[in-house]
Amino acid sequence: MTSASTSADQESETPAFARFAIGFDHRDRARLHALIDEVLDSERWSEGPMVQRFESAWEAYHDLPAVSLSSWAGGALAALHFAGVQGATVLCPSNTFMATPLAAVRAGAEVQFVDCNREDLCMSFSDFQAKAERHRPRAAFLVHIGGHLAFETEQIAAYCREHGIFLIEDCAHAHGASWNGRKGGSYGDVGVYSLYATKTISTGEGGVVVSSRPDVIEHVRAFRNYGKPSYEVAGLNFRMTDLTAALGLVQIERLDEIVAWKNQVARAELDPVYPSRLELPEGMVSGLYKYIVFDWLDRSTGRVYDEPCHRIMGHQLELPNSDWVARNHSCVPLYYQPATRMVQAEATLGA
Repeated sequence: MTSASTSADQESETPAFARFAIGFDHRDRARLHALIDEVLDSERWSEGPMVQRFESAWEAYHDLPAVSLSSWAGGALAALHFAGVQGATVLCPSNTFMATPLAAVRAGAEVQFVDCNREDLCMSFSDFQAKAERHRPRAAFLVHIGGHLAFETEQIAAYCREHGIFLIEDCAHAHGASWNGRKGGSYGDVGVYSLYATKTISTGEGGVVVSSRPDVIEHVRAFRNYGKPSYEVAGLNFRMTDLTAALGLVQIERLDEIVAWKNQVARAELDPVYPSRLELPEGMVSGLYKYIVFDWLDRSTGRVYDEPCHRIMGHQLELPNSDWVARNHSCVPLYYQPATRMVQAEATLGA
């Protein structure tokens, strides 16, 4: 048997939902092409009507005003700039991607790390409260890990409101997540979503900020465009193009379907195999960016995350839960594969 045939046999034995795929439904090709034609016909490739349509669709889904950007980092920097963190302290969970603390560092803040919970991999309220009392932060990140909302979101948000701490929800993983119908980004002062290539819905690169505060929304809109028109906001270029927005519009329209599909596959195919999986509280829906199990699997899509940020950045402190999580969880492959793509994949393998 040749190596090529062996590879094909192994591929055919892999469930379709476990094969890597960016979450684009190819049934939408014709609609996307039509939207791109609209952009080309409009002769407006940036700051045009397609960006406005995408933002309106995002607002309708999240029930919050939204601003699109070229990256998550642009949204995070705009939020940190509004909060005035330069020379101040920002609290950040150590169990997150390095983008989170690096944004605070680039905004001129001192980062202090907070431990996570073992149950949800997200920031621990008890350690957050202790660190807040010790460091008196100007702002804090609450990172929603893996597709669900942090289990102690309400406690952390209430503490921040009471003590004047600007709360940024890092929603990079939280597409489609909700708790009793309430979506990510609605608990704190601002939520920042990522549309990077691997996310549940993606535009390749991109980000979206949501906030119930008009002053935050106004600041982010100025920040993404050099502070125009008055230049009172010292921003840079984080604009989303209209071509990117066309893809975003198609994706946000599919989000409910993608989340429902992934949850159906998770319940029917994965839950019976992985009893040590992460369990959600009543009323919470995960977008299942990651299917997390408390086990070490050789075949996985990695960890979230395999090295805590405080160790990467050389902070000398003990965060036992963050270290435990890094060593004791894996992510089972779960990729959106609608029926049409499954048929195409099987036909290709058969050929």
